[in-house]
Amino acid sequence: MNTATIVQKIWSYCDVLRDVGVSYGDYLEQLTYLLFLKMADEYGKPPHNRDIGIPKEYTWPELKKRRGAELESFYVKLLRELGRQKGMLGQIFTKAQNKIQDPAMLYRIIDMIDKEQWTMMGTDVKGEIYEGLLAKNAEDVKSGAGQYFTPRPLIRAMVECVRPEVEKTIADPACGTGGFFLGAYDFVSHNYQLNKAQKEFLKFKTFFGNEIVANTRRLALMNMLLHGIGDIDAEPSIDPTDALIAPPKKTFDYVLTNPPFGKKSSITITNGEGKAEKEDFTYNRQDFWVTTSNKQLNFVQHVRSMLKTTGKAAIVVPDNVLFEGGAGETVRRKLLETTDLHTILRLPTGIFYAHGVKANVLFFDNRPA
Repeated sequence: MNTATIVQKIWSYCDVLRDVGVSYGDYLEQLTYLLFLKMADEYGKPPHNRDIGIPKEYTWPELKKRRGAELESFYVKLLRELGRQKGMLGQIFTKAQNKIQDPAMLYRIIDMIDKEQWTMMGTDVKGEIYEGLLAKNAEDVKSGAGQYFTPRPLIRAMVECVRPEVEKTIADPACGTGGFFLGAYDFVSHNYQLNKAQKEFLKFKTFFGNEIVANTRRLALMNMLLHGIGDIDAEPSIDPTDALIAPPKKTFDYVLTNPPFGKKSSITITNGEGKAEKEDFTYNRQDFWVTTSNKQLNFVQHVRSMLKTTGKAAIVVPDNVLFEGGAGETVRRKLLETTDLHTILRLPTGIFYAHGVKANVLFFDNRPA
């Protein structure tokens, strides 16, 4: 079956499921679980013969032989059990839930996935299918998924300006669905003739990210996996912790990021009357120039702290970072003093899925202290 046919098939289920109230996001989530299970099953057979760590009672053949109500209850149990595992497996299935309540519909998707040999399929094909679904999901305004999805043309432009080199590390402290990693991976793959060691470095040692939203992190890990970054049984390269909490443990050659918009960092607490209240949250970091609850200013400070002395950064920021007084002014002054802030790219309004967002890209190179 060619790419177009597979894509068409996967898309056609999208519309069927939407009619029964299953959103693109929910469908994408279930596809992620099922694809991972099927690929793990393929890797367990010759010529790979690899053990991915899935308990034998929860493997793909076990899922495939169930029908009706038994299928649904087994699937729910499987998701819960696999979420308790360690490593990549646990990260993919963390907090997993079944969103397709109709067992007949669920079986049709299992059957569709079962008919393909996913590990034999080119990474460009698998990647294209998955990226297509992510883009569609981001357009679904109600789901709010757009905030985790940076438009791909913007990513390509930023990567081409930074021009990452071979055997260099690349980080994104708010990596969403992993778009900057894929953009940088494509750039390095297409612009350099890589030898075996360099390919290995690109696959396993180049990318480092943080993503605190479990479902978004799952999509990023699967997205990278389908594009050939990392491996199904390797340690995940995306950390679930909040990047802003503490200074980075290591520094990087490049940081490319589009941190979440939304002015303030806040935590929800329960007050004396039992009502939920939001409180401004500030990060007390000794290495920051200024303490503020403005999330974007914190990300700008954090990105600077992530760079090696020769490191380069590109970060998407809203207008308040450029024009705000007080803490904003301090951060801008310090950024100009300590880095070579060589370019500010003004983005046209309307390129993000959240409408009316005015944004810019700051490009700066670190300078030795």
